[in-house]
Amino acid sequence: MKLLRLLVVFAMLGFAARAQQPEMELDLGEVVDVAHQWAAENLDDEVLQALPEVDRKQVEDFLKAFAEQLRGSNVVDVARFKDAAKLVLPLLNGYEETTPLAAWLRTRLDYFEVAEEFEKSLPPVRGQSLTNPPPATERKVWVKKLSRTDWPAGAKEFVPTLKPIFAKENVPQELVWLAEVESTFNPKARSPVGAAGLFQLMPATAKRFGLSSWPWDQRYQPEPSARAAAKYLNLLGRQFSDWRLALAAYNAGEGRVQRLLTKHNAKSFDGIATHLPAETQMFVPKVEATILRREGRELPKYPTAPIPKSRT
Repeated sequence: MKLLRLLVVFAMLGFAARAQQPEMELDLGEVVDVAHQWAAENLDDEVLQALPEVDRKQVEDFLKAFAEQLRGSNVVDVARFKDAAKLVLPLLNGYEETTPLAAWLRTRLDYFEVAEEFEKSLPPVRGQSLTNPPPATERKVWVKKLSRTDWPAGAKEFVPTLKPIFAKENVPQELVWLAEVESTFNPKARSPVGAAGLFQLMPATAKRFGLSSWPWDQRYQPEPSARAAAKYLNLLGRQFSDWRLALAAYNAGEGRVQRLLTKHNAKSFDGIATHLPAETQMFVPKVEATILRREGRELPKYPTAPIPKSRT
């Protein structure tokens, strides 16, 4: 019950903060309705059935509130879920059926710590909610956060095999490290809304780029999953001519990124970053910092000449 009360408080804080954002047009009641609708349509109840009823309720409440916070635009308030996430993670780790969800959550634990750093970097303004930090600040925080991290165990197995797949699809090989950010190279990782595998592909995206779901779900197979992810990145790169924008679209959807570019008359990720979902605001600089840490180089610039289409 203590966890449940914490989650309710966190959710209300997140919703209230979002209601003050210029992008937010829904009132608080509408936001809550949207959250319930999203959860009803997307939360994977079959997986959670393995949990005892009390634990299941706690996990469901956390996942609903956390997912809604990630979908909102206030990145600083993500930090408020840190303690709740640490309580939920052991529950997910305790049952074989929910360990894929645990892998997904564990990969995102540093989001809470980085959001705390964002909060510290912003000067308090009396009577006003904290605004999102500028993209340059977020990049610096992520570089510092990842500066001493070691390779994930799975990376040593998968990176040498998957890099050539990215190269064949005319995508920078360094973007294979997207798998560390999405799943820590755990092929079994699964999100609460059904994204799966090393590259956290949704079913519709997987189907769009040639993966089958029967008799085996190819999203859980490293090489087919990598090929589909690379094809998608190739398409997004050609659409936006910018790898940061391509990564933002990979996480938030190409339609949303294009609408924000149009609305704000912007041509770069930095021009729309603070209007993107909180998860995307952290996802893109985390990918950049991961590449810098693992490869010793920055995210490649998009080539002047358009890259060829990915092979089908």
